Amino acid sequence: MTLLSPIISMPQNSLKNVAVIGAGSAGLVTARELKREGHIVVVFERENQLGGTWVYTPDTESDPVGLDPTRKIVHSSLYSSLRVNLPREVMGFRDYPFVAKKKPGRDPRRYPGHKEVLDYLNDFGVEFGLIGLVRFGMEVGYVGMLENGKWKVSYRKRENDDVFANEEYDAVIICNGHYAEPRIADIPGIEVWPGKQIHSHNYRVPDPFRDQVVVLIGGAASATDISREIAEVAKEVHISSRSATSGVPVKLPGYDNIWLHNMIEAVGSDSGVNFQDGSKVVADIILHCTGYKYHFPFLETNGIVTVDDNRVGPLYKHIFPPALAPSLSFVGLPWKVIPFFLCELQSKWIAGVLSGRISLPSKEDMNVDIEAFYSFMEAARIPKRYTHNMDDCQFEYDDWLAAECGCTLSEEWRKQMYFISRKNKKTLPETYRDEWDDDDLIIQAHEDFVKYIPELAQAQKLSR
Repeated sequence: MTLLSPIISMPQNSLKNVAVIGAGSAGLVTARELKREGHIVVVFERENQLGGTWVYTPDTESDPVGLDPTRKIVHSSLYSSLRVNLPREVMGFRDYPFVAKKKPGRDPRRYPGHKEVLDYLNDFGVEFGLIGLVRFGMEVGYVGMLENGKWKVSYRKRENDDVFANEEYDAVIICNGHYAEPRIADIPGIEVWPGKQIHSHNYRVPDPFRDQVVVLIGGAASATDISREIAEVAKEVHISSRSATSGVPVKLPGYDNIWLHNMIEAVGSDSGVNFQDGSKVVADIILHCTGYKYHFPFLETNGIVTVDDNRVGPLYKHIFPPALAPSLSFVGLPWKVIPFFLCELQSKWIAGVLSGRISLPSKEDMNVDIEAFYSFMEAARIPKRYTHNMDDCQFEYDDWLAAECGCTLSEEWRKQMYFISRKNKKTLPETYRDEWDDDDLIIQAHEDFVKYIPELAQAQKLSR
């Protein structure tokens, strides 16, 4: 793949020294956009390779529910069998499409496994010359503003717990992801319940669940995948979910040992799990597929930026805290989105703002916008923890960012493909990754991709 990386010519005094925290998908595309804008970039990555949560490891944490603050953190939340839940045409960065490559060891499926995504991110890093910007094996311990308005970044080699190095930057962009600090369901009676608990963050393979009675809490993509997988070895799987509204336990169609329940009412010392539908099971394991907390243990803003019931704020457009803008920003906080595409647009905007090419509103106007958003959520009775949930509004948000950056709005095929995939995921959870009926959209996507991968044009002619 041959691509041009445009460098925007900016006055020397408008360029910034920028620290990016994290070399996952968000950090990599942020580094690229900063580099394109002409900024000087250093990316801090605690692991010894790029990819963030897409780096699979069989290792799990010493505390299986992730509550012990002294536990050794395992960054990745991947399970061994994980396949993506978005089609690859949608997933990729706009000008670096996520197309199947005819290379040994690559996964050509439309919904590939996690290793293919990591390979794609490594290809992206090499293509745009980002590897040399990353300091691998460096754990950031502190980020805070100095009196001169610059940011102090303290970091250390992970193998050396005693020696911290300190550097100053004009700006810091937080790209550390949000799939490492588990959220746990609040269950009455759990302190006396004698069974085992685990969060999906520490799930890798189904073997530990063999012949067990498992209660799985959650209704999102990971819960769907994991419940089916462990049902192959478990005695029984009971899924507790807000979306189960029948009022009585229902056996999942196609399965003899999976039941759907509504929420857990309480658990007891007899290993019993009581559901709000009046049913009860005696369980060996409770598996929390209950999501994650935003967590920035290294960031010190003197209370300006807080995490309150999983709302990171106050943030203008989920990115800039007005009091510290534009020198502090966040990439990748929204969820229920197409993440790579969204991060690309967020980082384009940040890079342009830092160079002065794009203007932010006044701090007062940004705060007014934030308060209006929070008031809307409150009036609509949307829980605070859903502040960064963009389930139905992500393309409106993406297009707002694109307009600010002066680039093309979201492609129509991308929108349609996303919504079709989301519908199929709900109605055909076992088969949607291998059966689909949107080939016309795939053709449209590849016609777009030819702009960036000219050799696709010949491949398309041969396939017709």
